[in-house]
Amino acid sequence: MYVLAAPCLLDPSLRAEGITSDEDRAAFARALERCAEFGIEVVPLPCPETLHLGRPRPPGPFRGRLDTPGFEALLDRLEEEVRALIAGRGPPLCIVGVDSSPCCGVNRHFFDEDRQPGRGTWLARFSAIPAVDVHTFACYRLYLAAPLFSAAEREFNARLAVFLRERHYRVVLPQELGDDEAVRGEGELYQLYDRLVAGLEGADVVVAVIDGADADSGTAWEMGYATARSFPVIALRTDFRRVGDHERVNLMLECSSTIAGSFDELAALLGERLDKQEKGGYQASGKAMLV
Repeated sequence: MYVLAAPCLLDPSLRAEGITSDEDRAAFARALERCAEFGIEVVPLPCPETLHLGRPRPPGPFRGRLDTPGFEALLDRLEEEVRALIAGRGPPLCIVGVDSSPCCGVNRHFFDEDRQPGRGTWLARFSAIPAVDVHTFACYRLYLAAPLFSAAEREFNARLAVFLRERHYRVVLPQELGDDEAVRGEGELYQLYDRLVAGLEGADVVVAVIDGADADSGTAWEMGYATARSFPVIALRTDFRRVGDHERVNLMLECSSTIAGSFDELAALLGERLDKQEKGGYQASGKAMLV
């Protein structure tokens, strides 16, 4: 099990001078942390920009710097090497790229003076392989908010957690933190509260189960807390009932989250690019991550 990765994830100095922010470095580190946690080998792609232009180099677009026969010949040779690697190892889970790169951009690339949508010129040669921007790949720590008071609810939550962990997400599940009847004595309540809030604070994304005629009050509180802290929230509602012509659930919950109707739809939404990285507001962009 492996991913192909833009080589600057392992060596940020391969990027053009002055463009790597602290936020970028943190995303690179979390992406590598995710791979280490789930036993995913990171296989770096060659860096055609560095091979062609050397380093250090100033930032610049594809047009006017890389649109040359020499660079095209270099890409041809490197593509042969990478395809030989894939033939020997089997297909990777995905390619982890870096948006805005003229070569390794996933959702947009620096083609000319304006960023253009789509893959950079290097990743475009592997269009059959799913590609994920590193900032999205780095958002893998989930808090699973859900009712947990019956055996059926706990079993559903556990099955959902397994589904997500199989896709290489770290999942904080309150029922695994001791949230049950045994710890709800007067002395334990605040300790439990502190554990759950800490779990929320450490998440990149909150996943909330909102089935039922009305959403569970604790889950609604966790969604509200996440929204107030500008954490992205993706809600799962498999219940076909609706509360109105234009609402599936309570207005405030629906408008503060993106709602999935199934496990598979949830996985697709989790893989979409976060327009505001880290713990910013969530807006879907239609780029699915298949890991």
